[in-house]
This record gives sequence, structure tokens and C-alpha cells, in this order.
Amino acid sequence: MPRDPVCGMSVDPAMAAGHSEFHGQTYYFCALHCKKRFDQAPESFLQGAKAPVSPEHPERSVRDFTPLIVIFGVVFALTGLAVWRHGSFQWMHAMRYFEGFFFVIFAVFKLLNWTGFADAYGTYDLIAQRVRIYGYAYPLIELALGAGYLFGYHLLLVSWITLVLMVIGAMGVALALGKKQQIPCACLGVVFKIPMTWVTLVEDLVMAVMAAVMIAILS
Repeated sequence: MPRDPVCGMSVDPAMAAGHSEFHGQTYYFCALHCKKRFDQAPESFLQGAKAPVSPEHPERSVRDFTPLIVIFGVVFALTGLAVWRHGSFQWMHAMRYFEGFFFVIFAVFKLLNWTGFADAYGTYDLIAQRVRIYGYAYPLIELALGAGYLFGYHLLLVSWITLVLMVIGAMGVALALGKKQQIPCACLGVVFKIPMTWVTLVEDLVMAVMAAVMIAILS
């Protein structure tokens, strides 16, 4: 299985977002933004390139998920601070603040490289694969949902939208994992190279479950 020379992800040639020829060699890419970077300066990505990694046994370590762990730590800390300001613990407050801070922070990282995120998201999301503009709209949707949770604005509607989006997102991730696609997760945009694993699926499902619980409380 060849590897994307830019981000190092294993890529199935049949599922690649694109490919380039250089010195008689074909290189495959997990996302269009990786291909664009490679085409601009291929030599810089081929110096000291690592040997391919088997997709059945990809090299994974805690370090691969360090950015995600740190961001979740920040979300938990902000949630704890917001709940503490209320003077007493309530699950409703904890869940809406967690969802709010989660969406806002993750959306900001996606917007740091908006086009890159849209390219990466379109490799596995069920809607973004068919409607490219959705990949650009998604971070803005997350910002709106985050604001709704943090300010308590139309929480029932916000929770329903969250539930639908997270279920659709989880389905796309599950299909990608089922096909054993070694592609980067776009949850933090393309600022960090986080591999697509079961962690991404759990993340979507947890957000969906919290939204469902909030719907049950508010209905």
C-alpha cells in the first residue's frame, strides 16, 4: 500500500483523491491539498521518505493523538469552569457547555486552512463527498451550533441539528474504517495530521448521545 508523501498516510490507489507523476514514479494522495503541496515542491517531500506501512498494521502511538488529547483537555477545563460558575453541578449545563466549547474550538482549527479541510472532509463524509460546498459550510455550522449551546439559544433545535449531523458523520467514518482506508481525520482541520481511527467514530457518537439526551430533557 503506497503512502501519501506529504502527510504519510497509507493510500489505496483506487480510493486516492489524486495522483502525480515525478521522475517516472506515481505518487498517490489522501486529499487534494496534499497533492497541491507535493506538486509545488516534490523534492522536499521525497527526501528521507519512510518505507510504506502495512495498512493492516499501521504504526500508531499516543503521540499521533496528542493534539486531540490536548484540545479535549481544554474543552473539559472550560466546561468545568463554566459549570463551576453556576454554583452547582447540573448535567444539562455540563453537556451544553461541553458541546458548545467543542464545536467552537474545533471549528476554529478547521477554518485555519478552510480549503484544506474541505478537501480532507470530502474524502469520507457522506454529504461532503457529493456536495463540495458542504465541506466549506461545515465549520460555519459548527460555529453556529457552538454559539447556540453556549448562549442557550434554541437548545432543542440546536440539539436536533447536532444529532443529525453527528449520526451522518459517524456513518461516514464507520464506512471509511470498514474499508480500512488509511486517511487523515479532518476533525481538527488539516493543521494536525491525526489518523482516522475508531477514536473519531467514538467522538461523533458521544456528541450524538449527548445531543439525544438533551433532546429528551428539553422535550
